[in-house]
Amino acid sequence: MGCDGGTIPRRDELVRVKQKPEQKDKDAEREFRWLHCTLTQQRLQEPIVMCGMGRLYSKQSLIERLLEKEKMPEMSVHVKSLKDIKTLQLTPNPAFTEEDKTEGLLDTRHAPYICKLIGLEMSGKFRFVALWTCGCVVSERALKQIKGNSASTCPLCQTPYSVEDIVVLNGNEEDLELMKVKMEMRAAKRKSSKKDKKEAKKLEIKTETDEPCASTTVEEAKPETSTKVKGVTSHKRLGAVNAMQDPELKRLKNDFSVAKDPKASDVYKSLFTSHKTEKEQERAHWVTYNPFYN
Repeated sequence: MGCDGGTIPRRDELVRVKQKPEQKDKDAEREFRWLHCTLTQQRLQEPIVMCGMGRLYSKQSLIERLLEKEKMPEMSVHVKSLKDIKTLQLTPNPAFTEEDKTEGLLDTRHAPYICKLIGLEMSGKFRFVALWTCGCVVSERALKQIKGNSASTCPLCQTPYSVEDIVVLNGNEEDLELMKVKMEMRAAKRKSSKKDKKEAKKLEIKTETDEPCASTTVEEAKPETSTKVKGVTSHKRLGAVNAMQDPELKRLKNDFSVAKDPKASDVYKSLFTSHKTEKEQERAHWVTYNPFYN
């Protein structure tokens, strides 16, 4: 019947236990997500883009899928146009070689990209973030250190950004929920900016239509100013005529005669040779009179 010959069977040999499902290698899965396109599952090719959820794509393959209008997988349903993706500005790793592209131990291979600030490799062991405004990629550790010491500007290109512009690359489930909220915030901000631009254009159109009306009012005001100027000039002319009729000014003329002055008295007029008594007398004037000769 078996079990003879002094053999001692174990429990696992007599009782069949349900086998446990195979567990995924977490390290291999993490590396696959950082090196392969989410859409085609092929190795990432530059230019590399990200979606609002922080997943990585090859830009060429994503554009081809959008042009063909094929149905997107569940992980990329939110990508409907080029507005939903952002091109990443990555820093190449100088230690990365062609040998690192081949299959091998994860500990001995280098990642193709690094953080430009502190040199951490973008292999999935460290958390990396990207800014939606400029597309620059840095490690989360470096961004936290710099953000505490300076304003909300990109440490690489000095582009300003807000909280909703920080996207965690290949994050966990909690990060994905947060990324959804940030996507909604950016969409609302985009709509409000469009409304502001439309209102500004309307104001410009109104100002342009109001400018011709203002010019007509200026032209209407010109005749009034001209009439005012004419009145001033006519008043000046009258003043000049009255000034010329002043007797004091008449005395300064060469043809002025005291005998014709209406304000002078007869006694005063008789002192001058222009008086009629002096013209009618026969003897010489008292100034030139000489009794020895006259």
